[in-house]
Amino acid sequence: MNPMPELTPMLKQLRLSGILDSLEARNREAIAAKLAYPEFLALLITDEVARREQKKFAMRIRRAGFRSQKTIEQFDFAFNPSINQAVIQELASARFISEPANLLIAGPCGTGKSHLAQALGHCAVRQGHDVIFATQTQLLGGLHAARAMGTYERRFQTLAKVPLLIIDDLGLKPLRSPHDEDLHDLIAERHERVATLVTSNLDFDEWGEAFPNRLLGAATIDRLRHGAYRLILDGKSYRSPKPYPEGKKTEGEKRAKNDR
Repeated sequence: MNPMPELTPMLKQLRLSGILDSLEARNREAIAAKLAYPEFLALLITDEVARREQKKFAMRIRRAGFRSQKTIEQFDFAFNPSINQAVIQELASARFISEPANLLIAGPCGTGKSHLAQALGHCAVRQGHDVIFATQTQLLGGLHAARAMGTYERRFQTLAKVPLLIIDDLGLKPLRSPHDEDLHDLIAERHERVATLVTSNLDFDEWGEAFPNRLLGAATIDRLRHGAYRLILDGKSYRSPKPYPEGKKTEGEKRAKNDR
């Protein structure tokens, strides 16, 4: 007698329909290996747990809003040997999120700040933490839009409570009111409660200059710096243009030669 017609709706009712994906294969495996019933059941439950964990992981990745799937394994430490790999691996453990402590990353354009921020965010997701990634412009623009739609408080609380908020490119564009006030309120609400990771092209002592109200800026940056880990990325740019293959010339070089 085939129990599947009766079994299928019951599994769906119990929200265990994922078991159906591996039931047939596991049944053949159990018969071939002459597994006891508890062993067969353990295989099915293990499959279901793995499926649910993968589903949670995919959902966290989606909610994080990473611009690309940059991982710590893809980061080229050999390109800039001055970057301390041991420190990065320690940060990848996500212990700074559990403390919680902020992480501030500064350095010139192209030195890998955004890649590293997203990679550390990816590590945090793997370890079960919820993460939100946004540039300064996206973050504050989203809050501004939420205010216009009457959903500001809900959006603000989501950003205030997420275990790791990554703000990329702080100070790349000047802050204007009320964006500077929104950022201050958000950082103040998160202070010593949850971890915030911030990247910037500005030197640490220049971060306050991004705020039109210097007093508000000083208060915001003071909260970010308090007990924070600081990381400076320096060296060559990962975005350096590739050299042309030997013997090939650019259109500009060709025109210059013809004009001689």
